[in-house]
Amino acid sequence: MTGKYQHSIDAKGRLFIPSKLREEIGDVCYVTLSMDECLSVYSTESWNLFRAKFDALPLSRSRKMRSLFANTAKCELDSQGRILIPQELRDFVGLDRNVMIVGVSNHAEIWDLTKWTELETEELTPENIAAAMEELGF
Repeated sequence: MTGKYQHSIDAKGRLFIPSKLREEIGDVCYVTLSMDECLSVYSTESWNLFRAKFDALPLSRSRKMRSLFANTAKCELDSQGRILIPQELRDFVGLDRNVMIVGVSNHAEIWDLTKWTELETEELTPENIAAAMEELGF
């Protein structure tokens, strides 16, 4: 998934998923916590790959992921291309109304617009891009 899309969460907690991302996400997706102050959105296929990696972990390590699964919502897109994001997840990462949906390879992220703008301003530099390309071997 790629690109960034600015949208708003409505009063009922629904978020429109852009058509380009809907093609990759499908009719059902999984919304969960992220390592950053955002939510991650996985297609069923990507979520199943994630779960398979989790299922392969020894019990002593998999217990650390308990909260992640407890705070994951299975979301179905409605006829207008929206998902309902549970209030608890919105509160956890501080999503109110204006958000940025960002494609990040095998998943999308939902950011508070202000937090995303600050992060992008800080990280989007020629030096950081060069360092990332070097790390990937380019």
